[in-house]
Amino acid sequence: MKKLLVTGASGFLGWNICTYARKEYDIFGTVFLHPVKMNGVKTIRIDLTKYNDLKKVFREVEPDGVIHTAAASRPEFCQSHPSESNKINVEASVNLAGFCSDRGIPFAFTSTDLVFDGKHAPYREGDPVNPVNVYGEQKSRAEAQVMDTYAHAAVCRMPMMFGLSSPAYQTFFQQTVSALQRGRELTLFTDEFRTPVSGYTAVKGLILALKKVRGILHLGGRERISRYDFGKLIADISGYTVNHVHACRQKDVKLRVPRAADLTLDSSKAFAMGFDPPTLKEELQSLLHNHHELY
Repeated sequence: MKKLLVTGASGFLGWNICTYARKEYDIFGTVFLHPVKMNGVKTIRIDLTKYNDLKKVFREVEPDGVIHTAAASRPEFCQSHPSESNKINVEASVNLAGFCSDRGIPFAFTSTDLVFDGKHAPYREGDPVNPVNVYGEQKSRAEAQVMDTYAHAAVCRMPMMFGLSSPAYQTFFQQTVSALQRGRELTLFTDEFRTPVSGYTAVKGLILALKKVRGILHLGGRERISRYDFGKLIADISGYTVNHVHACRQKDVKLRVPRAADLTLDSSKAFAMGFDPPTLKEELQSLLHNHHELY
């Protein structure tokens, strides 16, 4: 099997790639703050911001392709630690692109819908970026520098994701179900919209991009939904009362970090290539059917 290097193997997206792609690839997953062990995956503990250490990994593994998911992905952390988060979000991403360029191997860099300002949705790949927080700014810079470094790279803008949780990260799905199990009240935004996909669906899109895409690709779902309606859908499908899910508006809340309101991705380019996300209802039902994997 071909060797696939996956950065951020203990994070949500990296964990899902390692879980779902290990039958197709011989996977080497990098970890750092949250070392983990996975059956069928060779894990490598490394600080990706260390150039020489990264160079050594490429020399020893000799990967046939790389999917870069590792990031400082919490907007609050990036906002308060811009220099530290820039090292992994921008500098390491560019270095990885350079190593892949030197070897002429496929490279997929995972970016985010947060590169947009939320005022002109739905967004296509060619629309101008205008991030409203530091995390979005860093991902936007990384996109441009990755493409400048390696024109054959695939830059995959990811939407809100949910599904199989890693040891280090829980998604909106787990957080919502956990709150409902405890009988807690949930207050969610009615004016914040995304195009979510499950981790399983995201992995299929990323593998497609790794094999076929050069340039920017949106990997959002087919449905635009608010956090409030998504929370109600999770509650309904999980068998909990929606009475615990309450509505509020983003614009009425004082936020620690600026948030874009409508980050709907137009992913028709990916759909035309064969990326085919199920409905949110189907995705959630599938997750709940396999709920033993979620916790």
